[in-house]
Amino acid sequence: MDPRGRGLQQHVNTRKITKENLDRFIPNRSAMDFDYANYMLMEARKDKENPIPNSPSREAYLKKLKEALNINRTRILAFRNKPPAPKELFPQEFLTAQSSKPVKARRHIPQTSERTLDAPDLLDDYYLNLLDWGSSNVLAIALGTTVYLWDASNGSTSELVTVDDEVGPVTSVNWASDGKHIAVGLNNSEVQLWDSTANRQLRTLRGGHSTRVGCLAWNSHILTTGGMDGKIINNDVRVRDHIVETYRGHQQEVCGLKWSTSGRQLASGGNDNLLHIWDKSMASSESATQWLHRLDDHTAAVKALAWCPFQSNMLASGGGGNDRCIKFWNTHTGACLNSVDTGSQVCALLWSKSERELLSSHGFTQNQLILWRYPSMVKMAELTGHTSRVLYMAQSPDGCTVASAAGDETLRFWNVFGTPEAAKPAPKTNPEPFPNVNRIR
Repeated sequence: MDPRGRGLQQHVNTRKITKENLDRFIPNRSAMDFDYANYMLMEARKDKENPIPNSPSREAYLKKLKEALNINRTRILAFRNKPPAPKELFPQEFLTAQSSKPVKARRHIPQTSERTLDAPDLLDDYYLNLLDWGSSNVLAIALGTTVYLWDASNGSTSELVTVDDEVGPVTSVNWASDGKHIAVGLNNSEVQLWDSTANRQLRTLRGGHSTRVGCLAWNSHILTTGGMDGKIINNDVRVRDHIVETYRGHQQEVCGLKWSTSGRQLASGGNDNLLHIWDKSMASSESATQWLHRLDDHTAAVKALAWCPFQSNMLASGGGGNDRCIKFWNTHTGACLNSVDTGSQVCALLWSKSERELLSSHGFTQNQLILWRYPSMVKMAELTGHTSRVLYMAQSPDGCTVASAAGDETLRFWNVFGTPEAAKPAPKTNPEPFPNVNRIR
């Protein structure tokens, strides 16, 4: 035989062997019932072309016969194995957990203050800090030469101190973390320390500043003071020689001071349009401490300062009338994260303790409070009622109520941050900043 013929015959035989049970359209012919398929095709055609009416008894008989012979089927072609089930993109338990999660209801924000109190003789001075709310739920406010205490738990008011005209007026107030002791800054450069529960003065800090003390900030037993002389001084209230560090960086009055929650960094703002970040670890008692960051992006005085409660290295700052901006800073790197033009003087800033929200108070022209959603900085609410710039704000210990004081000599309370959650055990705080108070003279 011709070699080419033998090669062709072998190729055909091989193809028969390998393709014996396969078909182009039928994956597995052994799984097919061709007799039944032929019957179904032909019978369907016969019935269509020559329909034969059946009696009810015959119909019942044919049905039983098909069931007995296992021909009561409709599919002609079939796979031997069922196709695999599609894979789930997301596990069923995950979808169930997601769908069962309750949707948080949108919080109602009252547009009017829930309470308004008169505040006669409240100084209309942007550079002062005359309002603070302590951890014992007592609000302190300085009106002229007098400091008043308003107990939020029962609504009672008492007078803490009235200073002489030659040392007053009072220029700043700030509670210690224990909610019992309070610092009072004066126009003559002195700072008084008081025990509010005993209504007793503990000591007077002198010699640090040469002019009025417009801002105060506690950090455990350290009281930091900022003055019109541009100096920032750390005072250890436990010892006789109380001045332990001095920060020099501002050329004009210091009007904003805030310690971070960790107590490691201090933010200061001044009338020289500067914002400084100071690191406690760099503080020195021998020389003026060098700042960690000197930030000059604001174009007006920087008074409003607020450390973020959910991101420890982020600070919000607000500028005066020629700036009108709220800026956000990474205090580790000194980078400005965002800047928002509010359209008016920024007087004070407060973060919500439970939500990612920021409250700002403003001056001319609306004299309003604005609640912002962070980080989008979309306005959630604008609260109006004051008729003069809202210079001071303080937050209740539960974080829900905000007190605002303005040049219109009114003190208003706003339920802006919602209702308090279930009470949680209070974290242990530092011991009182005056453990040896009886020995201080």
